[in-house]
Amino acid sequence: MHTPPHRSHGWNHDVVTPDWPALHVTEVHALLDRFPALRGGVRIDWHSPRPFSAAARVHTNGSDVFVKRHHGRVRTPQALREEHAFITHLNSHGLPVPTVLADADGHTAIASGEWTYEVHTLATGLDVYRNTASWTPPFSLEHAHSAGQMLAQLHVAAADFDAPMRSTTLLVAQDTLLRAPDLIAAIEARCAARPALAEALHMRDWRRQISALLPRHARLQPQLLHQSRLWTHGDWHVSNLFWQPVRKPAQVSSILDFGLCAPTFALFDLATAIERNAIAWLQLEQGMHAIYPDIALQLIAGYVKVLPLSPRQRSLLAELLPLVHLDFALSEVEYFHAITRKSADVELAWSAFFLGHAAWFDSAPGLQLLDVIRAPALAPALA
Repeated sequence: MHTPPHRSHGWNHDVVTPDWPALHVTEVHALLDRFPALRGGVRIDWHSPRPFSAAARVHTNGSDVFVKRHHGRVRTPQALREEHAFITHLNSHGLPVPTVLADADGHTAIASGEWTYEVHTLATGLDVYRNTASWTPPFSLEHAHSAGQMLAQLHVAAADFDAPMRSTTLLVAQDTLLRAPDLIAAIEARCAARPALAEALHMRDWRRQISALLPRHARLQPQLLHQSRLWTHGDWHVSNLFWQPVRKPAQVSSILDFGLCAPTFALFDLATAIERNAIAWLQLEQGMHAIYPDIALQLIAGYVKVLPLSPRQRSLLAELLPLVHLDFALSEVEYFHAITRKSADVELAWSAFFLGHAAWFDSAPGLQLLDVIRAPALAPALA
């Protein structure tokens, strides 16, 4: 029987040939042989279409697990252990997060050749958004409301997690550029520390190109001084959540994918959630129909059930939205230049993501969404 080739999510609501080869039964078998309870025959039931790694649902020895493989230049064992420590902390505080499994030697991040592997228990519930690209809005207001509420619960659980900054800036949702007093100097410092990033920006007149961002960035600085450090998820989209199969209204049953997690602050994570869920980035040509203000309001409504927001915090939330993506977008520029070596993706990451997302918030749809978030209006009632 012919098996269709594995495909990955692309930039334009399409599917593309993945950057990383799909996990193979032979390598998964060798990996799981390090886990005594998972030794046995291996069957790969599903390959994830997410683009930055190779991952799959695997059946072995009567158990189903989730196996993920990263290139060693993207995630070292140390960088993965940082994510795992946060996951373990949240798990111990009752959050519905799949468990990271340790091999016979106690390792949760396993280096083999050029790769770094991790193995998790399966999430519970329904993977409603399994084949949905990360820039796609939620299917319902109920999903947005529950996602906001669970995000606040995560922030409560994360409050006593104390760990240093991530050991990598690559594909991590940090706030270093956002908090920097001088954005140009901060990017120059990042380039000095990351030669591949400097090379990617070398042929661009990037200082002039980011000039439109500087007034917004400067206005943010006084407001960020009192934002307490908090480890955050960094990629709060409904496709990173599983859902209760029968309970009404729909509720989150599991939280996935902590690959972007880092110490930032709570409103940073909530702003990221709104940016990920309330804007159809892949369909901006639809103008006003590309914004989902009710989704944004339900995310906030769910959040404030657990952690209330003052009018000043609502205002700061809106101010964050145009720039909350900066660190991650810049890390994508480096990733596509130095790791996958795809010049077209470098251009998209810089022009459409780093610059384009910020510029869009000066458009009529972007400004309207910001006004909705600032206003103390009630969220629309759930059916």
